[in-house]
Amino acid sequence: MDRAFPKTKINARGNRVKFTGPSDDVALLGQIIGGMIEVAERKKSVSENDVKTLIALKTGEQKARMPHTAHPGSGNVILYTYDGEPIGAKTPGQKRIVESSEKHDIVFSIGPAGTGKTYTSVALAVRALKEHRVKKIILARPAVEAGENLGFLPGDLKEKIDPYLRPLYDALEDMIEADKLELYLKRNIIEIAPLAYMRGRTLNNAFVILDEAQNATNIQMKMFLTRIGFNSRAIITGDITQTDLPKRQESGLMSIQRILKDVQGIDFVYLNEEDVVRHKLVRDIIKAYEKYEDKQNEKEKKPTKD
Repeated sequence: MDRAFPKTKINARGNRVKFTGPSDDVALLGQIIGGMIEVAERKKSVSENDVKTLIALKTGEQKARMPHTAHPGSGNVILYTYDGEPIGAKTPGQKRIVESSEKHDIVFSIGPAGTGKTYTSVALAVRALKEHRVKKIILARPAVEAGENLGFLPGDLKEKIDPYLRPLYDALEDMIEADKLELYLKRNIIEIAPLAYMRGRTLNNAFVILDEAQNATNIQMKMFLTRIGFNSRAIITGDITQTDLPKRQESGLMSIQRILKDVQGIDFVYLNEEDVVRHKLVRDIIKAYEKYEDKQNEKEKKPTKD
């Protein structure tokens, strides 16, 4: 307690505790003591870990309620989770995504696996929804078979497709309380769907994310981009080195860089292995694959002898 609140004096006599210090700290300590009493009543004892957890939890809740945390530009923080943990841009590439999304209606975020493209984009969408800048969030992914056969998976169509959409659910579950997320999904305030389900729709007042866009064909990419309606923003994420499309079919994410490079209001943000935020070996794995693929390309370019 003393280390967590160095500016506050804590005096305990019998069953009475007195705090002297900054009003915010005193109020917070009162909540922590209240939590300790609840734990003691439930478990009959309070451990050091219980106290540390309560301090972290109540401190996080206090930060989440602070007015400045809900607005863009507060350091690198995009928003706070429901339990007070900050979610922010951790790398230069992620910071460029945040900055670009504030200035452009459509942003393409292109980079290798593990660079936080999807997570950062979902955080920006959730923030926009919380700030009432949009009325709904739409998250889409191409349901492309990456060495797996959908037909052999058990269940109905939704159950077959859900594994492809799981990373989007995972990100949302970090940022929105379970009950609220379930309500949002039921009311279609947040919609997660395969890319094919976007056809024929006009997406107004929405923050739209197309994830794994390297698996969208040219026709699908055009279809998706022309769905975007009034007061909507979009982020398209993908890794052009990991396309699961047939070899002869060009990825829509590859060609779109040539097609839209001069269109105002659209920006391309490129991330690299320096932006990887997963296990430290992921960065080395990416570099190793790049070297291998470069060698393979060089072999293919060499003329064959008759």
